[in-house]
Amino acid sequence: MKYKRILLKLSGESLQGTSTHGLSTDVLQSYARQIGEMARTGVQIGIVIGGGNIFRGLSGVGRGFDRVKGDQMGMLATIINSLALQSALESEGVPAKVLTSIRMEPIGEYYSKAKALEYMAAGNVVIIGGGTSNPYFSTDSASALRGIEIEAEVLLKGTRVDGVYTADPEKDPTATKFDTITFDEVYSRGLKIMDLTAFTLCKENKLPIVVFDMDTEGNLAKVLGGEPIGTLVTL
Repeated sequence: MKYKRILLKLSGESLQGTSTHGLSTDVLQSYARQIGEMARTGVQIGIVIGGGNIFRGLSGVGRGFDRVKGDQMGMLATIINSLALQSALESEGVPAKVLTSIRMEPIGEYYSKAKALEYMAAGNVVIIGGGTSNPYFSTDSASALRGIEIEAEVLLKGTRVDGVYTADPEKDPTATKFDTITFDEVYSRGLKIMDLTAFTLCKENKLPIVVFDMDTEGNLAKVLGGEPIGTLVTL
């Protein structure tokens, strides 16, 4: 495998599958199969999941929610998703631990770098829920922060698109895909891969990002095997 330790960022919206909200057992099982296959090769895997399939703090603001309360609701949504993925992994025979950035025992253990590394070294997939535990920070920022903390070699951003394009491929049929792109070029082109806080954290700490389509089963193995799918963002 090309990478020995990774941070995998999963989209909450992807977990809803073809529905408008909630959890798709088909998507969860697909993700669990892919992640389990890689965990069995000895790759150490940390995961951060969004919560947009259940509640998104920013959208709540538009409906009258206080921003801090909205973001806290979003943090709880990420923990629901983390528990769902843990359950799916365990049903595949893959040991998994949920660590939370907010104290919630016995739902999950309180996150620390040492605890995450200990569990990964023992062969567990570690799912880190609760975002950064602070309002105004997205789960993209949480994935960048946790990836840096656990000393991951790469941040894999699993999405519903197969990489980074010159424009939104769903709106612009002439958009072309990058195989590789630098952090600076992403800035200069104004491309939206992650929010700027998360993206800058990755750049400043030299954590490369691979954006790829997680919904096509087998793609995670291809990325970890070094196949040139998706888009690699580097210095």
